[in-house]
Amino acid sequence: MKKRKIAILGSTGSIGRQALEVVAEHPDLFQVELLTANTSAALLAEQALRFDVNQVVLHDERAYRQAKDLLADSMVKVYAGTTAVEGLMETMDVDVVLSAQVGFSGLEPTLAALRHGKAVALSNKESLVAAGSLVMRTAREHQAPVLPVDSEHSAIFQCLQGQRGSLEKLLLTASGGPFLHHTAEQMKQISKAEALRHPRWNMGEKITIDCATLMNKGLEMIEAHWLFDMAPEAIQIVVHPQSIIHSMVQFTDGTVLAQMSNPDMRIPIQYALAYPERPSLSIPRLDFAAMKEFTFLEPDLERFPCIRLAYDTLALGGNLPCAMNAANEEAVWAFLREELPFSRIPAVIEQVLSESVRIAEPVLEDIIQTDHLARIKAQEWIYKWKTN
Repeated sequence: MKKRKIAILGSTGSIGRQALEVVAEHPDLFQVELLTANTSAALLAEQALRFDVNQVVLHDERAYRQAKDLLADSMVKVYAGTTAVEGLMETMDVDVVLSAQVGFSGLEPTLAALRHGKAVALSNKESLVAAGSLVMRTAREHQAPVLPVDSEHSAIFQCLQGQRGSLEKLLLTASGGPFLHHTAEQMKQISKAEALRHPRWNMGEKITIDCATLMNKGLEMIEAHWLFDMAPEAIQIVVHPQSIIHSMVQFTDGTVLAQMSNPDMRIPIQYALAYPERPSLSIPRLDFAAMKEFTFLEPDLERFPCIRLAYDTLALGGNLPCAMNAANEEAVWAFLREELPFSRIPAVIEQVLSESVRIAEPVLEDIIQTDHLARIKAQEWIYKWKTN
């Protein structure tokens, strides 16, 4: 495999850090050309020096000045702002851009990479949730591959390699999160500390809370719709607490193919960065004889209404998934600030959706405006419930 030049957008987050672990294991296969972060200047500077990176971007102005000082004695070029990322996407020679930012802020850098014909390894699911039609159209127009990094979508992508049969159904697996067996009454008393204790995966705070509400599965269902051109009714969510099967595909002859491994995000990250090659990776192998159980359940939509909201919102389409995503982000951050009860997260989303105006075929400006207005509405409801 020829050595690949990569850019990591969001290198100080969970996915970005694990991507650099993959690079560290295969310095002969990958060269990091660009790293970006929001505010984590010290960690970004440390990463840049360790991996001999040419350029870094800090989105926060204060963090930019700090990184500039930290890297003053190096050859690393330091830039500030989202517009710097777009300029670098146009001029840089990179083979793959890992889009690993958290939330809606990842949309414009992802679009910039696609517009300049870069292959995008996509971890930022919010880009497809908020603007799936726009993202995939941009990818097609500029012949830029979109390679899934979420473990579920990577599993589906892997299962489809070399297949010529007619696809009938996607089966997205979910661990069920920490509250799989909680009663509706118990759900009202959930603390921040409890919600951040995921039973299987070690992730950032925002995605961990999404896993606890199962909104993450709703977002992934929308992402799968755009990535694999499947109708919502052909995407089934299956709770699999052991998190060994990462997703499955079903064909019209009744055959089901599954991708299996121990839960480790370095597997889908490396698969996207090295595709279509499959280099070695130092992780524990599956021991089937040691597995005590292998179970599957339907998600409870009464206790986890975020899944239902995602299906309903995708059916309505247009800019409404963007509004749902924005409301969810605001509600999750309010919960993490301990300003909103866990059980009120879906209520905020539902209220914002009920007040949002649908635009059937939104352009980027519509998406940005929808995101902005939905956040304002969400903040109003969060404040109202906080003060009552």
